[in-house]
Amino acid sequence: MIFIQPQPEAGEESERFNWDSPILISPHDPARLYFASQRVWRSDDRGDSWTPISGDLSHGIDRLKQEMMGRAQSFDASWDVWAMSKYGTITSLSESPLVEGLLYAGTDDGRIHVSEDGGQNWLSTERLPGVPDAFFVNDIKADLHDADTVYVVVDDHKSGDFSPYVMKSVNRGRSWTSLAGNLPERHIAWRIVQDHVNPKLLFLGTEFGVFFSIDGGNKWTKLAGGAPTIPFRDLVIQTRENDLIGATFGRSFWILDDYTPLRTVTADQLQQEATLFPVRDALWYIPSMPLGDFEENGKSSQGDGFFVAPNPSFGAVFTYYLKDGLKSSQEQRRKREKKREADGTGTPYPGWDAIRAEETEEAPSIVMTVTDDEGNVIRRLEGSIEAGFHRLAWDLRYPLSSPWKPEDSGENYIEILGPLALPGNYQVSLAKRVNGQLTPLGDAQAFKVVQMREPGLKGASPEQVVAFTRGLDDLNRQVQGAASAIAVALTETGAIKQTLLRSGAALTLRDTTRTLELELMELQDRINGNVTRDLYGDPGPVSIKQRIDAAMMGTFRSSYGPTPTHIRSMEIARAEFAEVKTALQQIHDSTLPALRKQLDDAGVPWTPGRGVPARN
Repeated sequence: MIFIQPQPEAGEESERFNWDSPILISPHDPARLYFASQRVWRSDDRGDSWTPISGDLSHGIDRLKQEMMGRAQSFDASWDVWAMSKYGTITSLSESPLVEGLLYAGTDDGRIHVSEDGGQNWLSTERLPGVPDAFFVNDIKADLHDADTVYVVVDDHKSGDFSPYVMKSVNRGRSWTSLAGNLPERHIAWRIVQDHVNPKLLFLGTEFGVFFSIDGGNKWTKLAGGAPTIPFRDLVIQTRENDLIGATFGRSFWILDDYTPLRTVTADQLQQEATLFPVRDALWYIPSMPLGDFEENGKSSQGDGFFVAPNPSFGAVFTYYLKDGLKSSQEQRRKREKKREADGTGTPYPGWDAIRAEETEEAPSIVMTVTDDEGNVIRRLEGSIEAGFHRLAWDLRYPLSSPWKPEDSGENYIEILGPLALPGNYQVSLAKRVNGQLTPLGDAQAFKVVQMREPGLKGASPEQVVAFTRGLDDLNRQVQGAASAIAVALTETGAIKQTLLRSGAALTLRDTTRTLELELMELQDRINGNVTRDLYGDPGPVSIKQRIDAAMMGTFRSSYGPTPTHIRSMEIARAEFAEVKTALQQIHDSTLPALRKQLDDAGVPWTPGRGVPARN
């Protein structure tokens, strides 16, 4: 660490540095720095030496002579001025990225200066329309697209004025107009940044959040998306990724990943029912598993003392806007009723038909459908139905074809993902499902999935990876489906045995049921292995599931395979399952239907798997 703060020459007074003294790297030369006290300093060797390029740009007021609480105070009054920031300091600097040497400086005592010749001469502005004197310059930014335009954010909260003051000049600071527009009152503004592509897209950090404008500052909209209601004291744009980074006063950093949809949004779009925005290229790779955790961004066993922040969503990220959101019939009725209640009028009973329709109505949903170049459906995703902007990510995979299980079953604590989709061209469309009816919303958006990089080790091609994992997933679908079918059949045979205890049917029916049960258990062991034997550390014959798991664990979170080991594991699993499948098909098509008919003929009470009880 090297101390590089500029120092006064012999015989000069001490410099007045603000708590937040501005430092600026010139956009024209990375070795050139600008720093400020009450004057502007320049270094052309990254801070090793400094040259002042201005005199005192503040009013130079002695704050000890200023009135406090309506009168001049005694020198002996207990002022904690030593711990306070200096007064009469430069608080903000900017250099035009288009014109080298076009500099702007703002102070904490109501002055804005501009130099068009690298600091040799400075022009002062001390009045801003509608702004009190002695304003504090929170931020000053030269326009990224127009050499004559500059923005300034000031405030006067030290005098009890909490109004947002955002100004713009199109003649290098000689005159100013307000951009405060529809910003809320008592809403101090702190920082402003401009998009590097769309000159009319602006972001503003305020005392209570972040706002954006798509029309150069005439109208502002507050960004939500989980950001806290807290001062955003600084904003910066990461231009490569198009990310907006906000530094809060007390809640760390917040990042809006890829704000590019805001570049294309228009006022007309915000009045449409729904809008699906363009999608940037999605990078094809396998996300890492931090600390061995199967959940992205997980902490594994580190606990809350180990800080991690979530990464941007992996895959293709879709951004959409809903003007009003979707509401069920009941929610629409309650909205109408609340309005009548507020007016003091009655809320008539809607009738049983309407109530019944509300009870049987499906919950509304937003459905996004991903298709390939040939129109084949790759994935369907459901998104938020609330009004406003939303994001949904597709993880570049086909859905996992595992059998249905109750959501609260607690199974599959290790997440197994579906097969990867190939790099290539895709399309996503937006639709709403209301009471079972699917209706398209707006235009579909095309996008690309591109391979991020060539692998360090030459393995299988993307086509081979996808073909193998899709074939393995289909085999797993059949095997897991068979395992679930066996579990259902065992539930049925168990119910039959219990029910036969209170039936006068022949005992041969129980013998038949027990024989079937043992056959099902044997097939179950061949698929899943014997649970009891496995618990004692002697798993015995390798089960079909173990063969599939070996192939899946080696390939579904890697783009290197399949290796010969993975391929052989799947071949063995496929061959062994063919025998199980044949036996299970015989049970399903013949043995179970025959047993069910015998139960019906014997008048045995209903059991799972049987249809409407037959009449004797």
